[in-house]
Amino acid sequence: MSPVAVVVVTWNSAPVLPGFLAALPDGMAGLDWRLVVADNDSCDDTVEVLRALAPDATLVRTGRNAGYAAGVNAALGAAGEYRAALICNPDIRMRQGCAERLVDALGDGVGIAVPLLYEEGRDTPHHSLRREPSVLRALGEAVIGNTRAGRFPVLSELVTDPAAYRRRTRADWATGALMAISGECLAACGRWDESFFLYSEETEYCLRARERGYVTQLEPKAEAVHLGGDSQVSPRLWTLLTLNRVRLYRRRHGALATAAFRAAVLLRETSRAALGRPASRAAAAALARPGALRTTPGP
Repeated sequence: MSPVAVVVVTWNSAPVLPGFLAALPDGMAGLDWRLVVADNDSCDDTVEVLRALAPDATLVRTGRNAGYAAGVNAALGAAGEYRAALICNPDIRMRQGCAERLVDALGDGVGIAVPLLYEEGRDTPHHSLRREPSVLRALGEAVIGNTRAGRFPVLSELVTDPAAYRRRTRADWATGALMAISGECLAACGRWDESFFLYSEETEYCLRARERGYVTQLEPKAEAVHLGGDSQVSPRLWTLLTLNRVRLYRRRHGALATAAFRAAVLLRETSRAALGRPASRAAAAALARPGALRTTPGP
């Protein structure tokens, strides 16, 4: 049987890469696997760390800060034959047997399997499951907040029901920090969309997979810790996330629906900016600019 390709995209990832590599043997226990890393022109010692700690890994140097989806495509292209791919952020720490449980969950219509994700130092799982974006959900999140709105499926993308994280739950999409994708699903869906430099690429891929008959499903017995969260505090990254949300919605809906969705997202960011959140202030200013959605946000 073909191995599982462990695909990692790095960019100035030297501080987090050693911990990722140290957790790999336990996380991948029970599987035949190969590690493929696409480096997006890191200017720190990411490549040297990888060569020292994982000399057998396949390294693809993209030569530029090409974005997450482009890195995934480059790594998958260099992975050879595989029965499934594990798409990982380098700030993921898989727990014992995580990958095998995810790969075993694939099949019978499941094209993408995701684990329970924990934030560092927290015992309750992160709300990583999502519903498809809609105008009403964007408005609900703007008015009452995504956590409170998450209790009502029509009012929020966020799935907050604790029971959903205790069973195998199917979702429209999920946080992309760690995903197992079957080879069959990858073949049917093709390359990741590189026009999303960062954020919304996993949303687009999950929705595209669903349209081709492959669902995204949580495997609650698979667990990992995610050290991420920069987008919550960085105005630049939060702006990128916000703009790409609206760009993705525009691709899938008409002009009037997109205008309503953009207005709802703008309301959310403006209201949070008024409460003193710098990241929302930057996102609202960017979203309000004419032509903000005509260019592809980049680094």
